[in-house]
Amino acid sequence: MTEQASDVFSDLAQAMPGSPAVSAHLVIFGATGDLAVRKIYPALASLCHNSLLSPAMRIVAVGRTPLATHAYVQNLRPRLEPTIPAPCLENLLPRITYLGMDPTEPGAAAELSTLLDTMDAGQTHTRIFYFAVPPTAYASLAMRLGEAGLGREKPGQAVRLVVEKPFGRDLASAKELDWVLHHFFSEEQIFRIDHYMAKETVQNVLFLRFANVLFEPLWNRRYIDHISITAAESLGVGRRAEFYDQAGVLRDMFQNHMMMLLALCAMEPPSSFEAELVRDERSKVYRALRSLDISHLPENLVLGQYGPGTIQGQPVPGYTQEPGIAPDSTTPTFAWMRVFLDNWRWHGVPFYMCSGKRLAEKRTEIAIHFKDVPISMFHQSKDPHIPANRLILGIYPDELVRLEIQTKGHGSHTITHTQAMDFMYGASSTDRIDDYAKVLLDCIIGDQTLFWRQDAVELCWSFLTPILEHCNCPEHAVPLHQYPAGSLGPERPVKSTAFANCEKE
Repeated sequence: MTEQASDVFSDLAQAMPGSPAVSAHLVIFGATGDLAVRKIYPALASLCHNSLLSPAMRIVAVGRTPLATHAYVQNLRPRLEPTIPAPCLENLLPRITYLGMDPTEPGAAAELSTLLDTMDAGQTHTRIFYFAVPPTAYASLAMRLGEAGLGREKPGQAVRLVVEKPFGRDLASAKELDWVLHHFFSEEQIFRIDHYMAKETVQNVLFLRFANVLFEPLWNRRYIDHISITAAESLGVGRRAEFYDQAGVLRDMFQNHMMMLLALCAMEPPSSFEAELVRDERSKVYRALRSLDISHLPENLVLGQYGPGTIQGQPVPGYTQEPGIAPDSTTPTFAWMRVFLDNWRWHGVPFYMCSGKRLAEKRTEIAIHFKDVPISMFHQSKDPHIPANRLILGIYPDELVRLEIQTKGHGSHTITHTQAMDFMYGASSTDRIDDYAKVLLDCIIGDQTLFWRQDAVELCWSFLTPILEHCNCPEHAVPLHQYPAGSLGPERPVKSTAFANCEKE
């Protein structure tokens, strides 16, 4: 296993950092919006700071509002100054050209095509089209680009289309969106972003599993009792009210982030760390997902919605009191789900996934709970029960790997004590780049390892769509449990000790 792991990760070990990325022109649709300002421009600054941005790179900022470039830059500067160091900001702003464009108008991308040809100036630059727009605009934008011939590649000139989740609202809409995208772009050109995968601690799950002979032999149904995956948020819906009320926690978190974390925990080792081989193994996990029994759905699914409460000592409104949310909304903001994988490695092992808004703290972690020892020889101990070993993979805020083992306590009594061996991931890293910067760099160089492939998108929607349809039917709806903001979520409506895995243990 050690030699195999060395081969699997040999390519990745040389991926970062180093020489500047290949020359590319980045086109940002929705350039006046929140995503561009909060994520994309800071990601570019991070690449600039780490000398990973080609000096030849140019940025085309596209928005519906008619603006001159200098006016756009003048408006943009004060929004970026609090988050981007001055040297990086002065490096980025001169690269920007603004273009007003209405994607609903036929032929709207013709001017963009002409502008890019002018920027190329006889040279070849990779073209990246980043859709930082509402998902409802994806199809029309892709059509406008395709009509202008911007999906066609030339020798030495690659084209990438970058879309953010959600990739549809259900299986049918995901297929419909895919049909439009593939009408003009190939699968190799489409980069479906899941920024969770850009987190170093998330990627470290694969290294921990496949680069250490200590863990991989135990990573199966013989030694693991269950695995819990938690993504708790203390924030409410904020400025995403319109989107979130149409989506809910299952579409917002489970179809993408939670399923991706599940795949990392459960996938088989690829023969090599190459994009398609890694994505093949992730898809196999989704194919093994056992469909939830709709007739007994409350046994495996708990939904909740936050009410008024207190976060860090400050009162906060309930979900239905948030601006932009209907007073009678039944959109869930919390979900706990128990799933099983019907394959050789994981048969009978439950995976508990939990995510919710307005919980006591923001925390993302994976906890592997090993089985109890077969028999305790310490029956004369004051406490003969020996807690099971746990391996905690902290993603946020504690970026750590923690192994909990049992030892003898001090003194003459035979008492077991739980001791933790910690590796603090962030403490040893001095050359990390922003999560979005890692994703953007992969888009530039064409590495799709961390991105969703369409077959995986459809497999996840195939699993979730029957659940969503059942929950949307009033006579069959799963109960929606209210929980106060700042709490650990709804009270336990099912008899399951694993429900506590959403709590701070």
